[in-house]
Formats: sequence, C-alpha cells, structure tokens
Amino acid sequence: MKIAVIHDSPIPPPTARELLVELVREGCEATYLRVSRVSAQVSDEGTSIIYGRGKKLRIDGGIIRGLGLTMTTETLFKRINTLKTIESTGSYLINSPDSILKARDKFRASQILSANGLPVPETLITEDIFLIPDIVREWGRAVIKPLMGSMGYGSIMVDNPDLAFMIARAWQSYGQPIMIQKYRRKFERDIRVFVVGNEVIGAIYRYAPPTTWKTNVAQGGKVSRAVISDEIVELALRATKALNLAYSGVDIGETDEGLVVYEANTMPNWQGFTEGMGFSPASKIAHLIIDLIKK
Repeated sequence: MKIAVIHDSPIPPPTARELLVELVREGCEATYLRVSRVSAQVSDEGTSIIYGRGKKLRIDGGIIRGLGLTMTTETLFKRINTLKTIESTGSYLINSPDSILKARDKFRASQILSANGLPVPETLITEDIFLIPDIVREWGRAVIKPLMGSMGYGSIMVDNPDLAFMIARAWQSYGQPIMIQKYRRKFERDIRVFVVGNEVIGAIYRYAPPTTWKTNVAQGGKVSRAVISDEIVELALRATKALNLAYSGVDIGETDEGLVVYEANTMPNWQGFTEGMGFSPASKIAHLIIDLIKK
C-alpha cells in the first residue's frame, strides 16, 4: 500500500515526518510529495498525475498536510484541481480537496456550521468598508480576519470604529474582501478538540499569552489538557461531519451565552496537542487512512 504525505515545504515539517514514520511502521510504502510539483495531464489515454519531471504517479491514498502559505487564487485552484485529479484515479485523500476548500473559506464554513444547527459567532463578509464602523459600534469588540488564513496570522481585534475603517480600507486596497467576526470569549482561552474519524481523541485548552489575545500555539499560546463535556464532544463531532472532514482540529469558545464553534481546521498542527495530551495523533491518522483505503 503506497500512501503519500502531501505538503509544500522542501523539507517535511514535523507533523509530516511523524506521519511518514507511522505509515512505515504499519508496513506501508510511505512517500512525501510537494504539492507544487504535482501536475495533472489529460490526453487520449485519459487522466494521469505527473510528479516532478515526467514521472507518472500512482498512490493508494494520501494525507494532505499543507497547500502552501502564499499563493494566488489561480495557484490555489491548480493545487486543489491536481489533488482532485489524484482522487479521480482511485486514490483516497484525507482531508478531501473539496472539504479543505470548503472549510478553508472561513465565511463559507461558518455558513455551513450554522445551517447545521451549530452555534457560531456573528460573522459578516463585505466589500463595503463603510459598513465596518457601524458593525464595530454595534458589536463592541470584533476581529477582522483573512478569509483564508492559519495560525492566527493577519487577524486583528478592534473596538474602535475609526481604526476598523482604516484596516478595512487597507485590505480593500489589496483587492481583499473584509471578514469581521464578533469577539465572543468568556476566558482568555479556547478549546482545541482533535477529532479522528468518528472519535474525539482529546482536547486542550489554549491560553493567550500576556502580549496578545490570540491563543495560537504558533504565536506563544500555552496549553494544558482540557476537561471536555459531552456537549463539547458533540459539537466537535457535528462540526467535523458538517464539513465532511475525516479528521480535524475544532476550535470551541466559552462565552456567557454558552459554547460557540469558531472553526474546524482541516490540516491542524498538533504541537500544542501533543504537549498538552502527552501523545501525538499521528498514529490515529495513519490508521484512519489505511482503514479507509481497505474499505
């Protein structure tokens, strides 16, 4: 069984290396693929995948760990389309390219979660920068964030309507829409719940450091093992299912009105999870892809 771990770093990042080790341990032929070097070809012979310079690629499955941080819309769609072409040849990918695209669009993901009865923060997407100050006045505190982003980079908390307008105008000058979300948090922490298949394998609290409101481990957030209730488990599983994800890192917030789902990450890093829980989810994810291929 040949299974790929897919990312775009020239050197496999730690999570990819962990997965490669686990796949080899399970007797698989494990390989690392850079998504930028994957090409798709349509010819009279049908559809084929080429990796590198002319080498045709055939894998039984793959674990997508990254699509690249900086890219144009066209490059994003090229990478999604080549991954979908891999699927069309009979390979099983987790998470699926369609699910990644759907969940990576933070506004669309919020729509889907809300439509499935999950509590989410009030969220607005607009190109009308004059609407932003009114929203901040109404909500009090809000977060302007990239439509597609990771690790909290680019997200800015505002409570001043004039500052919010200036940020929105700057984003618009780069041709970017403005997504703004009501700030809803009772404590300076959130809960990252890790779901693999139909199982919650653990959860951590992520605490914001003194210098920022962000809880992301990549930005200095501290972690500890979380006490999870049946409600948290249910929300995490429902969010993962709503977005058709095979595994996910679901971010849940505690508010005065109850729990809210911030987002479900399709390619979650697990440095903080491993630190807080004392084990890595890599083995569980490796077993999941093997089981799905066997089915």
